[in-house]
Amino acid sequence: ENFAKEICGCQGDWTPSNFIDETVARIRQQVGPNGHVICGLSGGVDSAVAATLVHRAIGDHLACVFVDHGLLRKDEATQVVETFDKHQGMHLVAVDAKEEFLSDLAEVTDPETKSKLAVESPHLIADLAVLDPELTYSVPPAVTAATGVDAMAHCVEAFTNINAHDLIDGYARMGFGLVGKYLKRAVEDGTDSEARAGMMLASYYGGICLGPVNTAAGHALAYPLGTRLSLPHGLANAIIFPHVLAFNQPVASAKTAEIAQALDLRNAGSPEALKAAAFEFCRDLGIEMRLGAHGARKNDLASWAGEAHAIRRLMDNNPREMRVDEVHRIYLDAY
Repeated sequence: ENFAKEICGCQGDWTPSNFIDETVARIRQQVGPNGHVICGLSGGVDSAVAATLVHRAIGDHLACVFVDHGLLRKDEATQVVETFDKHQGMHLVAVDAKEEFLSDLAEVTDPETKSKLAVESPHLIADLAVLDPELTYSVPPAVTAATGVDAMAHCVEAFTNINAHDLIDGYARMGFGLVGKYLKRAVEDGTDSEARAGMMLASYYGGICLGPVNTAAGHALAYPLGTRLSLPHGLANAIIFPHVLAFNQPVASAKTAEIAQALDLRNAGSPEALKAAAFEFCRDLGIEMRLGAHGARKNDLASWAGEAHAIRRLMDNNPREMRVDEVHRIYLDAY
C-alpha cells in the first residue's frame, strides 16, 4: 500500500465494476452506433467474457458464431446455446459441423491419444486479463473446489520447484495464501464476492507462476488421470496434491512449512501427517480423493506411472527425484 499509494501516487479507486463500465464504454465508442461485431464463441471463459462485454456495449449489433465440431464434452453444445442464446439473449448462430469434422478423422487409425501437449508462442500471450468475480458466481461448488486446488497447485509447484526464484516466489505465496483464506468460502457460497475475487487473484497469480517457472511432478502425475479416466484437470490435480506435497517435504521443508501454515494444515510435521492434513483439506471441500471411486483399476496404475514418469518437461522440475516405482506407489496410495 505504501509503494502503490505513497510512492506511485495511485488512488486505490479501481474496482471490477469500474473496469467493466470503462471497457463497455470504450467498446461502444470504438464500434460506433452503426457498427457490427462478429465473435467466435467457443463456450470457454475467454470468448465468453469477451462476448459478454461486447454484448453489454452494443446489444444486437453483436453476432456470435458457435461451431459444434463433435469433440466437445457431453451436452456442452446444448449448454452453450442455452446460456448465450436463451439466457443472455445474444444473437447466436450455432453451426452443427460434427459430420464434417469427424468425417476427416474417419481414416485415422488412432484418432485420439488424449495426451496434453504444450504449445508456446508469443501470440498466445494475452493483452488483457479480466478478473470479474461476478462471472464466476454460477460456477458449481465441485468445479470451484477442484479448480481452486489446481490454482493452488500451480503456486505450490512453482514455489518448491528447482527453478524457483524470489520474484515468482512472491506471487506463489500470495496465491496459495489466498486459496487458504478464500477457497472454502467460495465453495460454500458462490456469491461471496470477496471470496470469488480472492480466488480469481489466486488463479491469476498461479498463471504468472507457470511462465517463468512452471509446475512439476504434481501436474505430471495428474495428466494420466485425465487421459485414462477423463477426469477434469482440476480434479486430477486435487487427488494428487497431498501425495506430492508430502513426497517433496524432506527436501523443501521450509517452503512446505509456509504452505502448510497458509492452508492451516495443522500437526503436519512429518510427511505422513502432512499428507493426511492436505488430504482432509481437499476432502473437506467435497472432493472425492480416491482413484478407485473414479473408475481406476489397480492393475492399470503401473502403466500410468510409466506415462507420468515420462513427462520429463515437468518431472525434471521437481525438487526431489521421483522414480517410476515411487510414482506407482503414490497412485496405489491414492487408490
